Amino acid sequence: MARTRAGESAAAAARLDVLEGSAAVPAIVDRLAERGGRVRTVATVRTLETDPPQAEIEVEVDGLTEDELVDALDDLPDIQAIRRTRSLGSIFGKRVIVIGAGAQVAQVALGAVSEADRHNLRGERISVDTIPLIGEANIAAAVRAVADLPRARLLVLAGSIMGGDISNAADELRAVGVPIIALNMVGSITDHVDLVVSDPVQAGTMAVMSIADTATFDLVRQRGRRY
Repeated sequence: MARTRAGESAAAAARLDVLEGSAAVPAIVDRLAERGGRVRTVATVRTLETDPPQAEIEVEVDGLTEDELVDALDDLPDIQAIRRTRSLGSIFGKRVIVIGAGAQVAQVALGAVSEADRHNLRGERISVDTIPLIGEANIAAAVRAVADLPRARLLVLAGSIMGGDISNAADELRAVGVPIIALNMVGSITDHVDLVVSDPVQAGTMAVMSIADTATFDLVRQRGRRY
């Protein structure tokens, strides 16, 4: 079974063409559990224009090899085709999420992408996702949604003023294990994050360094500091 850098098992993945219906996905999950697999994700990729209707779905599973995954699903009646694929984690890897105002987001992304390139050349897989947003409600909702994003390892809040419900959302996100770096800005948010960095390019650089296995930067030792 393939291994990640940290020594954990890499997920096995497959794309399936399945007959549309309420029983197909539960049958797949049950069969994989019977074989000792733990389903990491099940996602519908697209609806297929077939008769009868089918959907293409992708499954990622821990605890099974690719051969074991295919063998487990081979005789399920609702599955019409099985294709091996690579898990998204093996392609896009860990994710840094950047949320905030457009200009600051762009500068954070500049630092993050440049630093990610340096580590990815040494075998890492780190990707950077950004969304410029305005408004307390929109930003707070986006911060909470980071907890549901696959492979999201760290959030950077890049703006000029944040507080209120955004600070509440930041506390909730950190409680589920996703650390946050924020730019030094007006508002209460700087009291509800792990690290505050004034320079946006440096914030992006430090965000990537904190999740890279090929870096020595330890965010835990920096927690509560301001730069």
